Amino acid sequence: MGINLLPVDYKYCTYNCVYCECGWTKKQESKHISLPKRAEIRLKLKQKLEQLQKEKISPENLTFAGNGEPTIHPEFAEIIDDTIQLRNEYFPDALITVLSNGSLIERPNIFGALQKADQNILKLDAGSESQFRHINIPNSSTSLAQHVDNLSKFNGNLIIQSLFLSGNHNGTHIDNTSEEEINLWLDHLKKIKPKLVMIYPIDRETPAHDLDKIPKEKLLQIASRVHDLGIKTEVY
Repeated sequence: MGINLLPVDYKYCTYNCVYCECGWTKKQESKHISLPKRAEIRLKLKQKLEQLQKEKISPENLTFAGNGEPTIHPEFAEIIDDTIQLRNEYFPDALITVLSNGSLIERPNIFGALQKADQNILKLDAGSESQFRHINIPNSSTSLAQHVDNLSKFNGNLIIQSLFLSGNHNGTHIDNTSEEEINLWLDHLKKIKPKLVMIYPIDRETPAHDLDKIPKEKLLQIASRVHDLGIKTEVY
């Protein structure tokens, strides 16, 4: 079951990834952004779980994703606490999952909230700083090295999600599958020590149009190198 803390008609994110299925991240000042309040989210979640319980439908996951970066919600940490309480009451076997780019984990409340999730799935799409800037286009000055340092603070209690692609955007060649990039990316994984790495190709329409999907065979080759590090890997 998906939980979207963000507007349903507007992407609100700290990144502007060239491959994002939600499209480009627009400037915040271009539109007034109104987010649902914690109490409203708790009520709607409670109502939905009660409905599922009556229908004898048991969700496997309560997944925070939506139109952008879920941790950007100012009450994210408190919403996670509410979700844990409601999950325990209605479906104690369901997992709480958060799909995040990890850009805000330097904030103690965000880091703590993600530690409470059963599955915190965080992004790492590049080995080098330049590819990080070209692929993810973060809206802050945080470097890839800082991002990797922040991810390593989870002490392995996280899942890394990586999307591989090649192509061109704004006159710049993009490719995070080169030997140099893969070696740097593997070095980051050695430091982060995630419990799982999820490897993806492009699967849906992207806002940047001159991008290529990486063949499954190449993804499997990348996965085998992760496996050689002793890290569990899945290819989608």
